[in-house]
Amino acid sequence: MAVPKPTLLIACGALGREITQLIDVNGWPCFEVQCLPAIWHNHPERITPAMKEKIAAAKSSDKYGRILALYGDCGTGGMLDRLLEEEGVERIPGAHCYEFFAGSAQFDEMMDEELGTFYLTDYLARYFDRLIIKGFGIDKHPELRDMYFGNYKRLVYLAQTDDPKIDALAEAAAERLDLAYERRKTGYGGLDTFLGTNSDGNS
Repeated sequence: MAVPKPTLLIACGALGREITQLIDVNGWPCFEVQCLPAIWHNHPERITPAMKEKIAAAKSSDKYGRILALYGDCGTGGMLDRLLEEEGVERIPGAHCYEFFAGSAQFDEMMDEELGTFYLTDYLARYFDRLIIKGFGIDKHPELRDMYFGNYKRLVYLAQTDDPKIDALAEAAAERLDLAYERRKTGYGGLDTFLGTNSDGNS
């Protein structure tokens, strides 16, 4: 009997930890994970070409039964979705990881409540200084805070876990940006659902 080929998950590095945890907890050996750098959220023009290279390498290897993309549009202006459609690669539903975790209905409700909302996940809370403060140059030019975040009113931390240390980091991030702070527990949301749905779909 032939051994089923694994499914390759090409993911944003910001989701790598959560994906690995879900695979381990649920016992999903059918998946292999390759991540692109999370910092490319600040350089979205790099995402689509790198995804194309990953897909081409995976297909030429003939190692995988399926390829799935765990990415939102992430600032590519639709280029990523066009590539995935051309390559026949399915993407997790949702425009970004905030929608993956919160779910489309709840995310839409939060946007209706306050359009000027900045969102954090566990990953973004842990690496806030590196990705946001240093990544946007606010550490060297504090006046950029108002340029980037002057129209925001609140920061909502979408918590995947119950970790007081991450809670404290998220609250400190809100204070650093001078935004009202809210915490909403989402767990793994649509990420868990999408992986579970595809966990036995290998060929």
